[in-house]
Amino acid sequence: MIGLVAGFTYYWLKRPAAPADTATGSPSTPVAGGRLTVTYRSEPKTFNRLVSPQLAEELVSRLTQATLLRMNRATGELGPGLAREWTSSPDGLTWTLKLQDGVTYSDGTPFTSADVVFTFQALFDPKVKSAMASSLMIEGKPLQVRALDASTVVVVLPAPYGPGLSMLDSVPILPRHKLAAALEAGTFAEAWGTTTPPADVVGLGPFVIQEYVPGQRLVFARNTKFWRKDEAGRTLPYLDAIELQFVADQNAEVVRLQAGQTDMMSKEVRFEDLAALQDLQKKGKVLLYEAGTTIAPDMLWLNLDPSAAVAKTRPWLQREELRHAISAAVDRRAVVNTIFLGEATELAGPITAGHKGWFLPDLKPPSGGAEKAKELLASIGLKDRNGDGLVDDAQGKTAKFALLTQKGHTVRERSAALVKEQMRKVGLEIDVVPLEPRFMIEAWSKGEYDAIYYAIESDSLDPARNPEFWLSSGSFHFWNPGQKTPSTTWEGKIDELTRKHSASMNADERRRLFAEAQRVFAEHEPVIYFAAPKVILATSARVHGATPSVFAPHLLWNAERLFIK
Repeated sequence: MIGLVAGFTYYWLKRPAAPADTATGSPSTPVAGGRLTVTYRSEPKTFNRLVSPQLAEELVSRLTQATLLRMNRATGELGPGLAREWTSSPDGLTWTLKLQDGVTYSDGTPFTSADVVFTFQALFDPKVKSAMASSLMIEGKPLQVRALDASTVVVVLPAPYGPGLSMLDSVPILPRHKLAAALEAGTFAEAWGTTTPPADVVGLGPFVIQEYVPGQRLVFARNTKFWRKDEAGRTLPYLDAIELQFVADQNAEVVRLQAGQTDMMSKEVRFEDLAALQDLQKKGKVLLYEAGTTIAPDMLWLNLDPSAAVAKTRPWLQREELRHAISAAVDRRAVVNTIFLGEATELAGPITAGHKGWFLPDLKPPSGGAEKAKELLASIGLKDRNGDGLVDDAQGKTAKFALLTQKGHTVRERSAALVKEQMRKVGLEIDVVPLEPRFMIEAWSKGEYDAIYYAIESDSLDPARNPEFWLSSGSFHFWNPGQKTPSTTWEGKIDELTRKHSASMNADERRRLFAEAQRVFAEHEPVIYFAAPKVILATSARVHGATPSVFAPHLLWNAERLFIK
């Protein structure tokens, strides 16, 4: 995602057309077989998606499990999954879903409505403590799911919900016959750990786990019982296997693709690598795709938990004026040009142009630059009291804080370094501390940090699908998660707007409510955003059937349709 030269025109990043058959001129026919090798930057901690919200677990789930409804991650349209059709009651609260016929798990066990009911029981079981549960509740209440018969499921929403059934794209339907005993015993959260024999992890997805070698690779084989077929009636998936190679270092990841050792990078291409990849594309060795503007921009947040140690030792760290000072001092145009080679836009909040109709183009970052930042710092008692160029607190101690970011992620490391450099110009010292993601997440979960520079992924363009971020009670309300009651009046206001936005069934009213919530958020800046880059993706030229998406997994979301030729 890092670039080298500002203003470079990437005219060649248009999505390539499907390869043409030389005889007919039509898109080439998919070919069955072959092994796709993909580099991936993190490893799963579990094979049980319900107990972990991390991207690696999400990818494993997308490959090995299936959902009732499925969102096309290129168009955003909701379509059939394990449910072939669905109807709603007039009030939009009760939905009846008819399941696909003849579907079996990878071990041959028939799939029925009992599996659906079981999955939602596990999801909302308080003993499981599912990381997904909060985002699948409406007004704090779970969905009610029951079976009418073996092939019919009824889903009752506890309150009106604007996004409708789109949430069902997020819930993998798990095998009751494999996991019911664990749920009954209260050990569901430990079930399907990464030491589980692969044959025991059964699913309804296109692939099954074949091999896991920690620190090296995770191999998926074709699920011979997979129920989907393509439009011509051909069996899916086309591939025999997908191998994820764990490569945390971005430089090594690019080198492997350039050398032809791998077929795909699972994450975005850095802009600094585009020139070399452009040359390989011209030689017919690489394909590059532009999916659109990211919906997961990097962000900086400070620890605003009033019970955290920093609240006593450095209370200025939790002042709103400090956040505004950082936002004003950091030159967003420099971030766009230096980090992303101009292939990004300046950003004032969490919603980007990639979110389409939810984006507010008139929402602008703070103005005033360095002088405004100095004024804001002085207003909370941070002044240069000894003439060394750095601001000090009221006790004369140099004001500084540690900024954690992802080790090996060069975009984040360089962005954090740029923030450090620009803040030093206004006298505020920042120590950038690169950490492995697991250590950074651990520090955040314990509240033992000053500030973090990182990003989050979303599975929907609709903000109502991410209440855990917007609501003060949310588990991913990063700056101060899980509040029993809103700590500030403005968080209470966002709570109110978020709930109304979620409950409204009127599209125009929903846009109005969320626009107001964004403006309140921008006014107080609990999280600071600088830029939203384009999502550029790369594969080897032998990979076909790719449909790029701004959602992760960007190219593997429809892995059953990928083929090698």
